[in-house]
Amino acid sequence: MRPMDEIATAEPPPAPGAEQYPALDLANSAVTLPGGHRIDFLATPGAAEQWLVDRGLAPSDTGLIETCAGRLRSLREQIRALLAARTAGLPAPAAALTAVNDALTRAPAASLLHWDPERGLYREAAHPVTQIVEHALAVLAANAADLLTGPDAERLTACRSTPCSRYLLRHGRRHWCSTRCGDRARAARAYARRTRTDAD
Repeated sequence: MRPMDEIATAEPPPAPGAEQYPALDLANSAVTLPGGHRIDFLATPGAAEQWLVDRGLAPSDTGLIETCAGRLRSLREQIRALLAARTAGLPAPAAALTAVNDALTRAPAASLLHWDPERGLYREAAHPVTQIVEHALAVLAANAADLLTGPDAERLTACRSTPCSRYLLRHGRRHWCSTRCGDRARAARAYARRTRTDAD
């Protein structure tokens, strides 16, 4: 049997749509669990690197530093702002649009040509880690743009189980990101009905 701490901090299964849209997975990379516990899967450079590696967006030896992890967390918040606006039927926040567009346009197109007396001519990014991160940010930003402008945008919703803060693509009448959240929402509704009946 696993210790309670491990169970409490286990990463929940991907929300519906997160496997198809890495940007949705990024938006959900900070999770609020029952009891108000919050887990951020990008909290440290090592955690952020592992998140990118697990999704095929960086090699395992990238050597991510805090600046890069911070940029990934920042893009997450801007994508969350766009998802929140879309699900609420509100205009897209200008700062979020600027951040996503900036990530889209900053991706390096090519490694530069260099000369070294011992190696001769070779191609390499000036800052390989920065290039890897900017490429990952561009992929995630493009994916967010595809989600928000494509046919699946109509299915985008926020999980309706408090305190969950994840987004998902709705399937039929399902408005929960996981079975756990669905069970919690149903239990809360049943408790509210019993409380109203007892009060009458």
